[in-house]
Amino acid sequence: MNILTFDIEEWFHCDFISKDNDWSNYEVRIHKNTDFILNTLSKHNRKATFFILGWIAVKHPEIVKKIYAEGHEIGCHSMKHELVHRMTPQQFREDTSNALNEIEQIIGEKVIMYRAPAFSITKQTPWAFEILNELGITHDASIFPSKHDYGGFPDFGNSVPSIIEKNGTLIKEFPMSIHKILNKSIVFSGGGFFRLFPYNMIKKWTIVSDYVMTYFHPRDFDKGQPMLQHLPLMRKFKSYYGIKHSGAKFDKFISDFKTTTILNASKDFDWDSAKKYIIR
Repeated sequence: MNILTFDIEEWFHCDFISKDNDWSNYEVRIHKNTDFILNTLSKHNRKATFFILGWIAVKHPEIVKKIYAEGHEIGCHSMKHELVHRMTPQQFREDTSNALNEIEQIIGEKVIMYRAPAFSITKQTPWAFEILNELGITHDASIFPSKHDYGGFPDFGNSVPSIIEKNGTLIKEFPMSIHKILNKSIVFSGGGFFRLFPYNMIKKWTIVSDYVMTYFHPRDFDKGQPMLQHLPLMRKFKSYYGIKHSGAKFDKFISDFKTTTILNASKDFDWDSAKKYIIR
């Protein structure tokens, strides 16, 4: 299964360094970049899962309305794009609850999917799954089953749809997909990783993979976006490399491969035989 997902946030939300959260002086670029995504999906008659940042729902509700009106699935991507492991359980509960309320008021239905910013639910924050369950989340896509700059869950095991159990609560998990090369974990199907690798390699790895989870951001296709100068060199590289040709690469990817959404994939998946990851 090739699952198509997007994290809807502004170009400057790649910044996990600055903590002032005063984004009012930044240029607004979300409309043009989201329109590119929606127009490309419409061109290829594809539906996707969109994880919406609560901040975007507050500032630009018309974007959420448009995504929903075009028949795409809506999930939550937190309120202010804060890393989960920087929050206390109560802060995480408030952040997620506020984001869900803002999004649900716009679309008029319950949101049951969640993805943490930068895959920042880790083994050190197991309480996050209990809180998500309390808030009505049934499907999560926050696990990065390898090392990651701002998160990572290396001991999660195989990158396949799984059931996470914590104190009797169950959540259906769609982790980030990992490709193994010489026992090394390679990510290729989203963000800077998708922009980094040549398309022929991405195509080859997708063909041989039974499960591919994509994750794209509007900024991934915005070759005219400003550059945040204070980012560390490696973070800057990951955030800006390959943007010039990423739009054409993305167009080719969804032309070459049949894709689905998280909830449609969930309907077709045999959860009775799914791997269970139990958190003690």
